[in-house]
Amino acid sequence: MTQSITTLDSKEAAFLTTFAGQGKMIFTSAQAGEFLGESAHTARILARLEKGGWLHRLERGVYMIIPLEAGPERTWTESALVIAPHLIRPAAIAYWSALHYWQLTEQLPGTIFVQSTARKRQSEKTILGMTFRFITVVKTKFFGVLQRTLNGQALYVTDREKTLVDAADHPELSGGPLQLAQALQAAQPTLDWLRLDDYLQRWPNTGPLKRLGYLVETLALSLPDREERLARWQGALSPGIVALEPGAATEGGRIVTRWQLRVNVHGPWPVEEGA
Repeated sequence: MTQSITTLDSKEAAFLTTFAGQGKMIFTSAQAGEFLGESAHTARILARLEKGGWLHRLERGVYMIIPLEAGPERTWTESALVIAPHLIRPAAIAYWSALHYWQLTEQLPGTIFVQSTARKRQSEKTILGMTFRFITVVKTKFFGVLQRTLNGQALYVTDREKTLVDAADHPELSGGPLQLAQALQAAQPTLDWLRLDDYLQRWPNTGPLKRLGYLVETLALSLPDREERLARWQGALSPGIVALEPGAATEGGRIVTRWQLRVNVHGPWPVEEGA
């Protein structure tokens, strides 16, 4: 059942309108105390505002003013990406969510994927109807993060090239191989291929290189120094076969030896394989 909305007194109304007017939609209890006064009084007001449906507690000591557009059911999706840095640090919008942010896919994921080197006790958290999923990575995989602003709030997102490498590392977190293929095609005109090369060289394994190389080749994408680059990518591959779609059934999947890849899903790629 929806929480009833408590009537505000003058102090509470002044607090909410002041913080909202200053763009402090997300704030700490210490920041609230600078306006409301001593800590016990501040704690009582914040608890009352949270109970009344005016605030949502993101983490201990971190609150968000619930936007009016959330409606009586208190569900909200717009600008949700700015919440991530307040849930875990460091934080970067990544995988399928980053593909959508960069307009490399039209598919809006139902989950907001957040990449971090830190680990949370719970891998998922739902806030105002939005599910955040936290993906922990080793430090060598956490780079290529840009700071952007959305409605005056800071957000952190992996850049286009890092987003593609992440999606190739974990297609299952990025809509699958077909989504990755479509993202590559969409990114092709503006992609920084030298930066992509650098990221692939820095990666601690060659799984993303195998998947991206295969897709670039079979989709006949146009890129600078295409043949030389593909040959260089092939020369950098480590031994071992990886699946185009991790976790999918591998029975009957054909192996493309030049990319050390098992093509275990159907898509816009050749049915027959020439090694």
